[in-house]
Amino acid sequence: MKRFKFQNSSLDGLFVSERYHIGDNRGFLSRLWCKDAYKEIGWNIDNIVQINHTYTAKKGTIRGMHFQKKPFEEKKIVSCIRGSIFDVAIDLRKNSSTYLSWYGLELSSDNKLMLNIPEGFAHGFQTLEDNVELIYFHSCEYNQEYESGVSPFDKKIGIEWPLPVSVISEKDKRN
Repeated sequence: MKRFKFQNSSLDGLFVSERYHIGDNRGFLSRLWCKDAYKEIGWNIDNIVQINHTYTAKKGTIRGMHFQKKPFEEKKIVSCIRGSIFDVAIDLRKNSSTYLSWYGLELSSDNKLMLNIPEGFAHGFQTLEDNVELIYFHSCEYNQEYESGVSPFDKKIGIEWPLPVSVISEKDKRN
């Protein structure tokens, strides 16, 4: 039984997956990760080494654009489990035909979509409503020394955020 529907994005290596729900009158079950299903499409992650859960209180909040530098680059799978967000990835791979291009889409608890982000991309999001929760799967441990970011307002990249910004951290402003 297939648990995911995979779709390519406009950026090479970045793709969207949709979780299939198996349900009945009690509710549903939905798989968030399956090593074999991802291997079938050529996205190999030998181990998910970290799973993070975030909560963001206020609509319009921007978090990002974050990434880790080599040798701690990571693949990420992002899923919104409460509320909705505008999720964005930026291609930072200098040899890529889509270098400095961005891709954004709505992830929500209703649409069951996940953004699958390869190494070499920055990631961030804007909340589209209050009280949003995300689950992140990471292929590499977080390492503060190799943490970096890109300004979510960089004019060269030109991300089109859907809402006025209500909250952004000082750290994200300085990127």
